[in-house]
Amino acid sequence: PLFYDKPLELVRGEGVWLFGADGRRYLDVYNNVPHCGHCHPRIVEALAGQAGTLNTHTRYLHENIVNYLERLTGLFDNSLSMAALTCTGSEANELALRMARHHTGAQGIIVTDCAYHGNTEAVGELGTGFMPEAALTQRVIGVPAPDTYRGLPGVAAGELAAAYADRVQQAVDTFAGRGIGTAGILICPDFANEGLLDAPAGFVESAVAKVRAAGGLYIADEVQGGFGRTGKHWWSHQWYDAVPDIVTLGKPMGNGHPLAGVVARGDIVEAFGQWAMYFNTFAGNPVSCAVGMAVLDVLQEEDLLAHAVSTGNYIASGLRSLQDKHGIIGEVRHKGMFFAVELVTDRDSRAPAADSAKALVNAMCRRGVLISRIGPHDNILKLRPPMPFAREHADILLASLDECLTEL
Repeated sequence: PLFYDKPLELVRGEGVWLFGADGRRYLDVYNNVPHCGHCHPRIVEALAGQAGTLNTHTRYLHENIVNYLERLTGLFDNSLSMAALTCTGSEANELALRMARHHTGAQGIIVTDCAYHGNTEAVGELGTGFMPEAALTQRVIGVPAPDTYRGLPGVAAGELAAAYADRVQQAVDTFAGRGIGTAGILICPDFANEGLLDAPAGFVESAVAKVRAAGGLYIADEVQGGFGRTGKHWWSHQWYDAVPDIVTLGKPMGNGHPLAGVVARGDIVEAFGQWAMYFNTFAGNPVSCAVGMAVLDVLQEEDLLAHAVSTGNYIASGLRSLQDKHGIIGEVRHKGMFFAVELVTDRDSRAPAADSAKALVNAMCRRGVLISRIGPHDNILKLRPPMPFAREHADILLASLDECLTEL
């Protein structure tokens, strides 16, 4: 599947800009893989320098992997002290499942009902959003995504956290009834694919507690929300008072180079390693680790987490001004450099405006601004630009979106 009605062919990238075969320049307000900006010279230099020196696999010793993973795990809670590298987020989530199921002796995994955690066979059954395997499995249950905007039928706003957590308990009980137990709950803590939801206060902590009471683990998928994307914290799970047992990483980790991994409690990793040999030919090679280290250098030296807070607030303020002007915008949500604009046919019913969302995505592309849409109804504009995205770029985004909304 392609993004736009008229497919876009790209030939070059630089910073927050992409350049098409048509000779036009496009403002990238969607791609989080080039986390530090397209073709960042510091990262390109690190990649080329190590590629010109040595690239092999982790059956040989090399200081890059040790130095990188010591620095990476140092950004987590002290309990998350060990790591294993993979090439993709799908592989990371697959490895996390193997670890969780081995550690607990159980099989059941709880996700949300609009989840996506990769596209291998092992994680396809987690993809309640649109993966066909999810409809057939008995060892994965999707619970309602915690949504303070739409809520649950007949549940008051103040009771939402408990009501959503009760659905998690029901999943735990169902797994017990099936005789397979609960191995864990796997969530994207910023609920990105679900629409960058604002979860009701206390839900995550309560859900995790219920899973742990049943012997399961908390797995946080940071493939979208990690590496400072949400601004205030390095990891989106740090917005809640619940430390994961396992964290999965991907997309922005290598700024476009295929680098992903798992960070977990040491006892979980050690026990898994004694039970099964994990080896991945390309994961954790010296080039990948040089790239990963350069990404951390850029994030810290350019102070991009603080930048995500200040510029993110500026963009969110502009989006809320557009909400005051255009009735089709039901709600604006944001964390750092991540934004969701929920479109509705009217604000009273909150009926999803999916057709308008599709039209806006295509209209913005014609104006040279790239965005996308998400959510169970495909009615939520997804804005997730590279981290160096600045106010001058925000002004282009906001002006273009205003024009497109006016023309709907």
